[in-house]
Amino acid sequence: MKASIITIGDEILIGQVLDTNSQWVANKLHALGVELVETVSISDTKQAIVNGIDHAMSIADLIIVTGGLGPTKDDVTKYTLVEYFNDELVLNPEILEDIKERFRKRGIHFSDLNKSQAMLPKKATILPNKLGTAAGMWFQENGKIVISLPGVPFEMKGLIDAEVLPRLKQIGGFPSQVYQTYVLYGVGESNAADALEVFENNLPDFIKLAYLPSPGRLRLRLTGTHQDKWLLENAIQQLGKELMLVFKEESIIEGDVSYVDVIQQYLTKNKQTLAVAESCTGGKIASDITEKSGVSQFFLGGVVAYNALLKQNILGVSKEIIEKHSVVSKEVAQEMALGVQKLTGADYAIATTGNAGPTTDDTNEEVGIVFIAIATQNQVIVERFNFGQPREKVLEQAKNKALEMLSQEILKNQ
Repeated sequence: MKASIITIGDEILIGQVLDTNSQWVANKLHALGVELVETVSISDTKQAIVNGIDHAMSIADLIIVTGGLGPTKDDVTKYTLVEYFNDELVLNPEILEDIKERFRKRGIHFSDLNKSQAMLPKKATILPNKLGTAAGMWFQENGKIVISLPGVPFEMKGLIDAEVLPRLKQIGGFPSQVYQTYVLYGVGESNAADALEVFENNLPDFIKLAYLPSPGRLRLRLTGTHQDKWLLENAIQQLGKELMLVFKEESIIEGDVSYVDVIQQYLTKNKQTLAVAESCTGGKIASDITEKSGVSQFFLGGVVAYNALLKQNILGVSKEIIEKHSVVSKEVAQEMALGVQKLTGADYAIATTGNAGPTTDDTNEEVGIVFIAIATQNQVIVERFNFGQPREKVLEQAKNKALEMLSQEILKNQ
């Protein structure tokens, strides 16, 4: 079965709201064994919806539509689909009573506008929404399935889990899909492709290799589709071992892990600790680390020393070094790393200082220059980077590079 996902909403098209629905639904369909061929976002207009459904019906067997089911005039999905499938709206007494009860419990006035949510297509299978007032609708015609769901993420997710997936599983016949991801450090996409040319040319036709590059690392994903799940899982497992052998001299890890995952696994396992001293990155590194649960086992904390006086008073950076080399320098980065290491007693420390722009302030370096220091138990490694412009790019790349540098240093010891 091939599927298409359509998200409806002008707020998505103008960038006001991020489309997280498509990603979540895609994961669910993939786990079921449904092949996703397209995701598309369209506007809240009748013509856009008709064109979107027409196109999706030409390439897919299953079309999941989210958005446009509210009671206001700008929500036209329900009315458009009713016309598209030559259906008519009728009052659904069960849905009506459910909406009324929900309003009674919350002490909210029930209006005719709210009642319109219980006007639903006569021919469609109605999917009760236990988390909101917009019911889902399941249309089926000429072997094609069109499912319309509310755009509110938690309502949509509730309907997918409670109503859509159980019905799709009853239809059955889906092949198994298995994928495994590997993270490669220090090798670019083109170099990896050259190294994997023979491996990739010998892959069976039911397994594909995808390259997913990001700053400082490359994810390699093996994905397979087959009716025989046992055969598929064994093939993926064996091919994964072969893939890792291609890069036996490089830093490659099985699993879709981040820099923070690598750091957390190693430091927790070895009962070692980390602290950070941030200037230009302003706490971004600490924020990335503390987004993960369980990091208190290794992460002691950090200091955001944006001002030169804080670098001196808290981290112990000498005034003479700052005056001689400026705050954006190799020497200051090194002193910051050693200072926070001494202050906290950490085994490892990260420090950043740089010019994120748009001005250079009282430094000798141009905009985009960042010094990153990694202090270990034996040495301090400092590197100078030019991340260019704009400011947001500099800060994001500096954060990623700092975590990458520590990860690579850690991987050397494994």
